[in-house]
Amino acid sequence: MSPVRTGASSETRTMSYLNDSSNWYLIQTKPRQESRAEEHLIRQHFECFRPIKPVVESARKPRKLLEEELFPGYLFIRMDQADSWYPIRSTRGVCRIVAFGGAPCPVPPGLITQIRRRLAAPEPQPSFNQGEQVVVRTGTSELQAIFLSDDGEERAVILLNLLQREQRISLPKSSLSRVAMPAC
Repeated sequence: MSPVRTGASSETRTMSYLNDSSNWYLIQTKPRQESRAEEHLIRQHFECFRPIKPVVESARKPRKLLEEELFPGYLFIRMDQADSWYPIRSTRGVCRIVAFGGAPCPVPPGLITQIRRRLAAPEPQPSFNQGEQVVVRTGTSELQAIFLSDDGEERAVILLNLLQREQRISLPKSSLSRVAMPAC
C-alpha cells in the first residue's frame, strides 16, 4: 500500500501505511493546540482528521475569512488498536486519548464519512418570506428590519428604520436571522 498525502487541513493528511484493521479514534488536545497536535502527529506518520469550517469574521470592516474548529479541543486519528499509544500520549499538543473503561474507543467509520460530507456540502442559506421580521447582526449590535427580497444567492434587500426614515439596504444573508418568538 502506498502513502497518501493531501494538503488541506480539513482533509485527511497522512504519511502512514494503514491496513483494513485500522480505526478512527478521538484525541483530546490541549486548549487551542489542535493544529500543533495535528502537525506533530503527522510528523510521526499518523493519519489525522481535524474538521474545520470557514467562517467570515464580520466584526472587522475588511471582512476576514477565518477557519473555525468544528470540534474545538479534539481531533481524530486513524491507527490500528494493536499499535503503541505511547507516542500519541507524549505528543506536543495532545492532552489524552478519549477512552471508556481505560480502553480507547473507536469512532464509527460512518461518522467520519458523514462529517466529511457535511463539510463538503454548501452551507444552506436561510430563506425568508417577504414582509418577515428579521434581525440584522453587525458586530456587537442587533437591529430589527423587514425582509423585502433576495438580491442574488448570498445577499438580501431589507427595509431598515433609521432616524425615523425607512431605508432599503442590501446586505449578506449571513448577517440576518429570524426574530426569536417570545416564550409564553
